[in-house]
Amino acid sequence: MSLSVSTGPALRIGPIALDAPVVLAPMAGITNTAFRRLCREYGAGLYVSEMITTRALVERNATTMRLITHHESETPRSIQLYGVDPSTTEAAVRLLVEEDRADHIDLNFGCPVPKVTRKGGGAALPWKLGLFREIVTRAARAAGDVPLTVKMRKGIDSDHLTFLDAGRIAEDAGVAAVALHARTAAEFYSGQADWAAIAELKRAVTGIPVLGNGDIWSADDAVRMMAETGCDGVVVGRGCLGRPWLFGDLARGLGGPAAAAAPVDATLGFVAAAFRRHAELLVEFFEDEGRGCRDIRKHVAWYFKGYPVGGETRAQLATVSTLAEIDDLLATLDLDAPYPGAAAEGQRGRAGTPKRPALPDGWLQSREMTGDAARALADAEVDTSGG
Repeated sequence: MSLSVSTGPALRIGPIALDAPVVLAPMAGITNTAFRRLCREYGAGLYVSEMITTRALVERNATTMRLITHHESETPRSIQLYGVDPSTTEAAVRLLVEEDRADHIDLNFGCPVPKVTRKGGGAALPWKLGLFREIVTRAARAAGDVPLTVKMRKGIDSDHLTFLDAGRIAEDAGVAAVALHARTAAEFYSGQADWAAIAELKRAVTGIPVLGNGDIWSADDAVRMMAETGCDGVVVGRGCLGRPWLFGDLARGLGGPAAAAAPVDATLGFVAAAFRRHAELLVEFFEDEGRGCRDIRKHVAWYFKGYPVGGETRAQLATVSTLAEIDDLLATLDLDAPYPGAAAEGQRGRAGTPKRPALPDGWLQSREMTGDAARALADAEVDTSGG
């Protein structure tokens, strides 16, 4: 199943022309330089950094400065920022632009994590219309010729939806595109994404691209989302966990001729080679073999989902400390084992259960800022952990 393609770019975000209308969603602890490089080796699109805290960036926190550093092979360079203060967000955007550290900047208004929303950040922030407007407007102005985009959720919960207002405000502020994760903060990653909301946003925001996010586990899902909603592109998160070659599938299904990728024959040997390459890139990124191998451990279950890899071998892969250990363990596998079909498909990563969002006291009483809300936000960016 595939869409018809043209000879031009499949998606344009400001001056950036993409051969496939596909964006890698930021995921904490996942979308570092190593993973972005790996995904890029298989496909085409825009590959976004882990979420970076604006305060930490402005203060030049060492961990943060490392996270915004791209490999020379990465182009265009894309960085996502999380901020709650208009002045700090503006300063962070200006730093990236003036120091030529990014070709694309995304603002995160979709994070549902309680430690973020309880201080008024992430998916909670667009409820405050004036604050949201000021942050986005000042950031877009500071970005200048560098395209600035916004990623958001439907809202806080089904009774407090924000996406249509936020989409219109973002368009008026001059952003280059908006992306919607079609769930509320209350839904977290549970249930089924509401693709109808993406179609609704597309009807409301007509002057810039609208991207859809949520429940894209295969290229067929992406094709179906674009066909059903009319969205201009897709944002892929959990669907590529342990499956970076999904971007090759997406390039074939959605991209133009320049994005075409060879079909994947996902034998166990193919998957093992991708896992090994990921580990190698992590070692290079961390400049530490032990740390790189410790980081690859969390990817084991995702890569080998559905494949005939015994429990003992999986456990050993989840405790590796060297690339040599990885090589020895992979050599014990039946590398000719074929793709297992449905067993390897479906949901990956966390889902969780619906829950009442953690919010500052009185946050929902008004859509404008009050003294209590302002005091809650004052603490939202004191953490300089690097995003």
